[in-house]
Amino acid sequence: MTWKIYRRPSESGGPPAEGQTTTEETQAATAAEGSETAATLQADLAAARNEAKEWQDRYLRKAAEFENFRKRSDREKSESATLAKGSVLTEILPILDACERALNSFPRTNESLEQYRRGVELLYKQLNDAISRMGVTAMEVLGEKFDPHLHEAVIREESTEHEEDTILEELQRGYLFKGRLLRPAQVKVATPPGS
Repeated sequence: MTWKIYRRPSESGGPPAEGQTTTEETQAATAAEGSETAATLQADLAAARNEAKEWQDRYLRKAAEFENFRKRSDREKSESATLAKGSVLTEILPILDACERALNSFPRTNESLEQYRRGVELLYKQLNDAISRMGVTAMEVLGEKFDPHLHEAVIREESTEHEEDTILEELQRGYLFKGRLLRPAQVKVATPPGS
């Protein structure tokens, strides 16, 4: 790189010497270099803007992916808690059934067993209230249409008084847990005669 010393014509006292440039030549060279520099800067700016857009797009995609992951994790956590509660409740239901059978087996006329009956009735009520607070509801099935998704047909009985697939008797109570089937009801279902 060579350095040139530029002077105004008035300072030099005459025409420029050989090897020295005039002001006009200097301005033309500066303008050419400036336009090249401006074009380079414009290109660099456009490239930087494109890169910034790419990074912003990547950031937005990653943020959306993370939000979807968080929602999916929360949903899976909730579902696993519901399944865990459901499995515990499934183990409690036979106890509730035993209490119900015990209540139905006590004779109403025997005064000596009345205290035991009241004790079993209290236990049954407490268990029923506890599972109700957890979101368990007993299904009412008598007189309803048989639904294989909710009921388990244990007995089929011919009947002229009832429509086909009408539930005549509930043999074991069915339960729903937060709208999902916890245990199907075991039922006796009507069938038309001769089928």
